[in-house]
Amino acid sequence: MKKFIIIFFGAVLVITAVFFAFVYYVPYSEGTRAGELIQFSHRGVLIKTWEGEISQGISGAQIFSFSVLDEDKDVIDKLKEYQGSYVKVTYVQRYTSFAIWGETKFFVTSVEKENSSHFNRDY
Repeated sequence: MKKFIIIFFGAVLVITAVFFAFVYYVPYSEGTRAGELIQFSHRGVLIKTWEGEISQGISGAQIFSFSVLDEDKDVIDKLKEYQGSYVKVTYVQRYTSFAIWGETKFFVTSVEKENSSHFNRDY
């Protein structure tokens, strides 16, 4: 009976580790999006995560919500600096997310400031 319990808990531990590794290292999709960075904040009561939103339409009807992992300090600093600007972000979409990572399945990995055809018109 003791051997069964050890094997059972060992199998549960291995399955859990494989699940977390799959969710973290295997992306569902990767891509880029561009728009006006309208919100970026450090949210949460017990678990603080970095969350943001990009408006992809003129009326604000299309909002892209995203998270940033705490380990991406450079991305966090750039997003703070570019608040209110037109930006292009590169992201990874995961199969699922956990509270310690962020509220969304989309995780921004890099950000660049861009020129917008909507905001930079010559009159």
